[in-house]
Amino acid sequence: MRRGCVLSGLVLAAALFFGTDARGSGPVEQTQAAPPGQLIVIGFMGGNVRAGNVVHREAWEAKELERRYPVGLSAAVFANRDGAAALRSVLAMLGAGPDGRLSAKAKSAARIVIYGHSWGASETVTLARRLNALGIPVLLTIQIDSVEKSNEDDGSIPPNVREAVNFYQTQGLLHGRSAIAAMDPRQTTILGNYESSYREHKVSCAGYSWIARTFMRPHIEIENDPSVWTQIEALIQTQMP
Repeated sequence: MRRGCVLSGLVLAAALFFGTDARGSGPVEQTQAAPPGQLIVIGFMGGNVRAGNVVHREAWEAKELERRYPVGLSAAVFANRDGAAALRSVLAMLGAGPDGRLSAKAKSAARIVIYGHSWGASETVTLARRLNALGIPVLLTIQIDSVEKSNEDDGSIPPNVREAVNFYQTQGLLHGRSAIAAMDPRQTTILGNYESSYREHKVSCAGYSWIARTFMRPHIEIENDPSVWTQIEALIQTQMP
């Protein structure tokens, strides 16, 4: 029994703190409007990972997208606890004033993609839902091994989202949601729920804590899987103006 309690404690610690360290930085809110028609890409980190920690692919990907598409795309990444900051940044990039209000024209012209891993995938859907309440469309949401946060619903995609996709794995002690569904299938197309397996196909998790590598390896393997991110990059590229 005692051994089981110790094991449970380690797993919980891994789930809560696998990304906590001093690297990276806090949220960098965008305060300037993006050029008209530019694609806005928002990423959310998993666990307690700070925004900007490029050991994690979510942060690295945002930088890589801006490097590849310096004119047609603006990207920003946030810790999953900073959803409010992400919303303020989106509104600012769409041209909202200090009061956060947008014209109907600015809302209809919005071109937004949101992605995230683990708790960050849950926050991805939450941000889309907040934008739905404001009447702002989202082109695409991308969830990577989505783990639902308290008081959130990561399985129901709101009707302002045009397309949504879910990548997941079912191995290990921590794994993500296997299926997402559209709240209104007439408005949202679910591109797919795609499962990855790492029993035979191992992915490097260099830079992660030994607890994460021991107890959560498949959960962080999918986060770092080049084949998953190749698909994600291709999906984002299709949304470029």
